[in-house]
This record gives sequence, structure tokens and C-alpha cells, in this order.
Amino acid sequence: MAGPTPEFWQQRFENNETGWDQGSPSPQLLAWLDSGELHPCRICVPGCGSGWEVAELTKRAFEVTGIDYTSAAVEKTSELLLRRTLRAEVIQADVLSYQPKKHFDAIYEQTCLCAIHPDHWFQYASQLREWLKPGGSLWVLFMQMIRPAASEQGLIVGPPFHCDINAMRALFPDSYWVWPKPPYARVPHPNLAHELGLQLVRR
Repeated sequence: MAGPTPEFWQQRFENNETGWDQGSPSPQLLAWLDSGELHPCRICVPGCGSGWEVAELTKRAFEVTGIDYTSAAVEKTSELLLRRTLRAEVIQADVLSYQPKKHFDAIYEQTCLCAIHPDHWFQYASQLREWLKPGGSLWVLFMQMIRPAASEQGLIVGPPFHCDINAMRALFPDSYWVWPKPPYARVPHPNLAHELGLQLVRR
């Protein structure tokens, strides 16, 4: 399999090399929640990491399933939930093969896509569509991290991998997803990049 292995991510967590971790939920998730655009439902958080978004959604009465590749991330999320006396389903699984018992109403995708090697993006996009019920929403933040080696030489550099918005239109085509009109929310990220936040609706 191309790209980072479970061992790679496990080591990052064990060595506290988690520069993507803001120590709190994404401000864009909070904006969607506070505006009422995203309201309580059955929701999945793939690549849940340290669990900040899982905990926030659970606190707000969502039925949450958090998924991550590594045992360290699952443990961190579970510990956070325990400290806050919250209950959610937290699963260690590969998002490229995981199958839920029933469809989700929504998916919150922030740091999973950009952590997966682009060779596997079409498989992952297919998974997200399969997990959602028709009319369900994908609340997504596309990582914008343009690197000279990628843009000038065509190299695949990451993680995080740059999620060019035109590539995302091909990955999540209009035949399967309803796209909102741009411009999209620009969300600053700790690694000096930014994300584009938007809601896609499964046809």
C-alpha cells in the first residue's frame, strides 16, 4: 500500500509529533454547530486522532462513531471521552475497508483525506459515499498545502497531501455530490497552511 503505514502514525503519536493537533475542535466545526447548519444526527469522524471533534459532537447530542488507523489515536480519543464523562463509539479500523452496520446521516472529514496517499483517494471517496445515506452530508475541510516540489516537479509530497480544489471536484464529482457555490470558508491551520471548508450532499 502506498503512503504512510499504521506504524508511521503510531510512532507520531507516541513521540508527540502531532503538529496538526490544535488541542481543541476545529473552529470551522464549531461555526457549523453554532450556526445550526450541522445539527444532531448519526455522524462519523474518520481519522479522529486525539478525539477533539468526537468529544465536541458527543457533547452536543450527536450519535458519534470515531475511526482511526492506530491504537494510540483510539486510546487518546477514548481517554478524552472518559475524562469528560461522554460516550461514543471509537473504532480502530482502516477507512479503506471499514463498513458500518448502518448508514450515517453525516460525516465530518478534516484530516483523514490529506493523510492518505493520493493513490487511494478514489477508494476513500467511494467509501465515504457508501457510508452515507442518500441526502446525507459530508462536512469537509480540504487541506491547502502547496509545496514547490509538487507544483514544480510533479512529486507527491506529504502527509499532509495538498487537496487541490479542482482535483476534489473530480474526486467528488457532481454526478454523485451536490456542491455549494464558492467561495468556501478559509480555515487557518497550525502548520501554516489552510483548509477550505464546505458541505457536500450525497445524491
